[in-house]
Amino acid sequence: MPPESLQQRKHRTGKITAGLRAVYPEAHCELNFSNALELLIATILSAQCTDKRVNIVTSSLFKRYRTAEDYASAPIAELEEAIKTAGFYRNKARNIQSCCRALVARHGGKVPGTMEELIQLDGVGRKTANVVLGNAFQINEGVVVDTHVARLVNRLGLTRQTAPERSSRS
Repeated sequence: MPPESLQQRKHRTGKITAGLRAVYPEAHCELNFSNALELLIATILSAQCTDKRVNIVTSSLFKRYRTAEDYASAPIAELEEAIKTAGFYRNKARNIQSCCRALVARHGGKVPGTMEELIQLDGVGRKTANVVLGNAFQINEGVVVDTHVARLVNRLGLTRQTAPERSSRS
């Protein structure tokens, strides 16, 4: 079969998008959060963990730690204990604390609203940055690509790329 032209692929992509919107009209982020910092912390915790488990962990975590300063100054053992059931808790606690220390030092305790600034924070890669930008700031700079999305876009023939950061440029 001959390769699709750009116009054909755009048309097919539009049909797929319309179908997804019809089936999932209320699609939204499943993580519970009330501000950008909470979403950043929840997204860091979501690595190798279900959103359901993260929401259980963050229901008490967000009552205990309200600011970047709170996370930055918390005893690491206390933070580890608070997130233990999310898995990989030692690494996640170190990343959260280091990330929040950088937020305090470089951004006045506020979560920055650019990809470039977000990916400079410990524990934050492109996927986490895209989640935060899209859901906390309504900035859709990229697509959140996880294993399931990568599998789906390949199955639908929307990209020939294998690196998530390149998938939109196939």
